[in-house]
Amino acid sequence: MFLGILFTILWASGAVSVKFGLLSAPPLIMGTIRFLLAGGLLLLYIYFFKKGTYRMPHKKEWKPLILLGLFNTSLYLGCGFWALQTVSSGFFNLAVVINPFLVALLSSILMKRSIQKKEWIGMIFSTIGLIIATYPLLEHSHSTWSGLLLLIIGMVSMAIGSVYFQKQKLELPSLVINAWQVLFGGVILILPSIILEFNKPFILDLNLIMYLVWSVLGVSIFAMILWFYLLKQDAVKANIWLFLTPIAGYFLSSTLLGEEVTIYDILASLFVFTGLYLSGNFRLNKAPKSSLEKKLES
Repeated sequence: MFLGILFTILWASGAVSVKFGLLSAPPLIMGTIRFLLAGGLLLLYIYFFKKGTYRMPHKKEWKPLILLGLFNTSLYLGCGFWALQTVSSGFFNLAVVINPFLVALLSSILMKRSIQKKEWIGMIFSTIGLIIATYPLLEHSHSTWSGLLLLIIGMVSMAIGSVYFQKQKLELPSLVINAWQVLFGGVILILPSIILEFNKPFILDLNLIMYLVWSVLGVSIFAMILWFYLLKQDAVKANIWLFLTPIAGYFLSSTLLGEEVTIYDILASLFVFTGLYLSGNFRLNKAPKSSLEKKLES
């Protein structure tokens, strides 16, 4: 219970911490530094402190790892960081949990997987929830259409990465896959960061340093290690903690950022959680699907 709550808070804090980082640096440069640091430290842990425990990727595995870095780190988090300039962190955390539906849709197109009736029902409920959450954001100019579009692009990219991960069936430990994809994601973002944000203000102050320490050590490394540990203990319970991050996200954004939690946010969350439950993604007692761990770890 304690570890599950800790993971939920750490994971939800990711979007909140980005808001603080944006006060001192542009999103892509900030993300690039974070990913290079996180990937480098993870690989140092894997191949130095755990020397002999994990193997290096084979030649045929480098391309999938680079593409996973592109989809799951560069595009998903890069667009997400950019979107957080105008999108609330609470809404960001709520939107992230609908990823299973995007994965189901893309799997039906790319892998000829049929979508079950309960999944369609779940998608409808969750979509209604996101519409409810989006309306007041646009109505009161708390978010912009461009920010929402960037968030959608990022979400679709993560779903593509998840489907691609399923097809590749990499025979590498999850920790190794995550380390390499984060590092490659940072490397890929270097050029776009220079081109798009070369003249943007960058202040190496205490605020930025605290963001990097928290996001690298707390979110990218400790939370991910904790996530894989929870998966090994019980994949179903781990799944539940992951889907409860919007609640922690709203609490943190309200407490630390002063973002107002409205009746729209509460109703939207209820619709999204109902959709997840009806679709079978948010399960309390059912045994996990054999592919659940792989899908979530991607």
